[in-house]
Amino acid sequence: MRKTKRLPREALSPFLLDIPGEWTMAGRPLDPIPWTAIFEQERPVEVEVGFGKGLFLTNSGVARPDTNFFGIEIVRKYQLYATERIALRNLPNVRTCCADAKRILREVVVPESVAVVHVFFPDPWWKTKHKKRLLFTREFADMVLRVLKMGGVLHFVTDVQDYFEMVTELLAGIPAFALLDPPAENNPEHDMDYLTNFERKFRREGRPIHRSRYRKV
Repeated sequence: MRKTKRLPREALSPFLLDIPGEWTMAGRPLDPIPWTAIFEQERPVEVEVGFGKGLFLTNSGVARPDTNFFGIEIVRKYQLYATERIALRNLPNVRTCCADAKRILREVVVPESVAVVHVFFPDPWWKTKHKKRLLFTREFADMVLRVLKMGGVLHFVTDVQDYFEMVTELLAGIPAFALLDPPAENNPEHDMDYLTNFERKFRREGRPIHRSRYRKV
């Protein structure tokens, strides 16, 4: 990761959501937090699970000020890196959280309060000993359904064909998810005009990208 001069914590604080005792209180339920307690203005909310270096959150926050974006990332250094991007642009419609996304979706997000859930390039964790780390399971799909409003959308993107086929088969077995046409692939105009850093890397390498969208019905 490129080293930059860090902003002081107080400059990042307005864009961070800290979950009290997230790791030390394992097993104890967390309280739901309404979006009005997180964002300055009430707008439709989109959630990104595993935002990495925050390219999607930053670009979307700038381009769509009429929407609130909430990112969940389990790696603290990536959360801070992305939040610096957000803070430097002073985006009041973007917030980040460092936590287990499944726990946040299960306990913290108010049910039926999210317009879109974005899942971009999750690690497939193919090794048997790593299966417990796999993000996209039936349990996760049910959590997404829990937080999506009726008519809300799940947006899934991966470069791993086997993972894409596994998720497609999983969601085909859940009647509450209706398959939509996949989003179109853009023609990037500059280095930052990609969905995520991973998409930029993979498209430059010539890897195929698999995209899908589902509506909650």
